[in-house]
Amino acid sequence: MKALPTIYLIRHGETAWTLTGQHTGTSDIPLTEHGEAQARALAYRLIDVEFSHVLVSPRIRAQKTCELAELASGSEVEPKLAEWLYGDFEGLRAADIRKDRPNWSVWQDGCPHGESPAQMASRVDRLITHLCSMHGNVALFTHGHLGSALAARWIGLPINAGQHFVLNPASVSILGHNSDPTPKRLIELWNETELVARTAEEAETAPGK
Repeated sequence: MKALPTIYLIRHGETAWTLTGQHTGTSDIPLTEHGEAQARALAYRLIDVEFSHVLVSPRIRAQKTCELAELASGSEVEPKLAEWLYGDFEGLRAADIRKDRPNWSVWQDGCPHGESPAQMASRVDRLITHLCSMHGNVALFTHGHLGSALAARWIGLPINAGQHFVLNPASVSILGHNSDPTPKRLIELWNETELVARTAEEAETAPGK
């Protein structure tokens, strides 16, 4: 049986809208200065990993993170890595949405003129099928809700279980597998930020900054 790949799931660095909690789907919000420092720090976190593929969301914030992490060479844009399509809720905070829809959850209700949970699950499942055709270590530069949805579906949980897998900016997670006796997909690491945060802080406070 063909060996499964090991997926390095990397959320893009900080943007102004991650700080305010605004839903950022198709909007191309750039990284903040701190977000760029986080992305550069990812290069130190990933320097010893040899990647067979590097896939990147179409959004500029993910592509810039990949570039500053020194993995842009040979990378491929993968449309299925784009963030949840928030439709009418683009740019809004959850608190704003719940003024009119008190019990709203993207995981249960989706977004008007955007994606439903079923549509997101279908897209992520197609992504997993594509990933499982690969081998070795695969880097994905993507987004918060997409990454959370991918984790849930990777281990066979329903899409709404993604709400329990929170991802911070510039975090590294590993979706892996075992093979004894048959391959099972596993979450080997989740939402690691300590090394990136420490390296970014050291760079930002270095003399001359």
